[in-house]
Amino acid sequence: MSLSANESTLPIPFNRAVFAGREFEYMRIALERGHVSGDGPFSLAVGERLCSEVGSSRALLTPSCTAALEMTALLLDIHEGDEVIVPAFTFVSSVNAFVLRGAQPVFADIRPDTLNLDEARLESLITSRTRAIIVVHYAGVACEMDAISAIAARHGIPLIEDNAHGLMGAYRGRPLGSFGRFSTLSFHETKNLTCGEGGALLINDPADTERAEIVREKGTDRSRFFRGQVDKYGWVDIGSSFLLSDLLAACLLAQLENVQTIQGRREEIWLQYHQELSEWAARSGVRGPVVPAHCRQPFHMYYMLLPDLRTRQRLIDHLKAAGILAVFHYLPLNRSRMAERLKATSECPVAENASDRLLRLPLSSGLSQAGQRRVIDAVLSFR
Repeated sequence: MSLSANESTLPIPFNRAVFAGREFEYMRIALERGHVSGDGPFSLAVGERLCSEVGSSRALLTPSCTAALEMTALLLDIHEGDEVIVPAFTFVSSVNAFVLRGAQPVFADIRPDTLNLDEARLESLITSRTRAIIVVHYAGVACEMDAISAIAARHGIPLIEDNAHGLMGAYRGRPLGSFGRFSTLSFHETKNLTCGEGGALLINDPADTERAEIVREKGTDRSRFFRGQVDKYGWVDIGSSFLLSDLLAACLLAQLENVQTIQGRREEIWLQYHQELSEWAARSGVRGPVVPAHCRQPFHMYYMLLPDLRTRQRLIDHLKAAGILAVFHYLPLNRSRMAERLKATSECPVAENASDRLLRLPLSSGLSQAGQRRVIDAVLSFR
């Protein structure tokens, strides 16, 4: 494939949000209706679609996945001295939400294949103070939920799914986000579906719905008031402001309507990387992503594990010189300054090793065939 001068010189970003549906039309309608605060008609429509996709009893839109995680900590009544188990290889929000409530993090190492929480090491981390287990479906590939769910149930510990990467993914035919008591979603601009900044709390036990509405509405029963269930609303619990603007929900609804096109293009890109880089990877001591046969992935990310930190940095520099932005990912939380402050440092050698070696290639539904060709050719030319 020959490239035009423009295509061969323009920088290729790691990610680019794409709006190719009715986003602007729906946002204009929201503005014209005059309801741009939370829980408007677009928010309700998005919530219904998410429940239909995952099978949850209720989906509450939030300003971010971080906000949804913070809601889970409030809903579980996390207090000082409680412990929460969280993978060492994840974004800080997965643990921050609980530390804000005084919890002590207990970091779990990850599997060397999927980079998800290692279920074989989980039970040894549980103590009498464990109040939650947080799993993260890295790159949208499911954790081993049969084993993890069984451990959580055996000890009576709530399971939380940080499903920021995994919407549209599944484990043994069951949608990700449907296993935990709560699950959280992200609609940040780096995710498959986006409204710029946004998230959702999915509730899988209907008994949690009423309190979740109260916590989300600043600790008031305002939602019941709007449904005519009470004649006035007041302060009845702790809470904060956790609603997403209906203007952003309008944008998100258009993304959900266009999900098959978005997902289809991401799948094409992921498979093209995997096919064309596999031989080079095998020769170069590089490992691509692992997707077990019983997992359906949403093609959120294409990553490679380089032989070592130095090689990873050389490839980043090599791609940057070609106008291509490829990036590493999480620093291991168990070795962070906050972990030291909290006296939560621990040995998680697999997470630490993966953090040094992992590189993510550009992937968005807006990446052109010509752009991907440049990325692949640049990787293949690396020595």
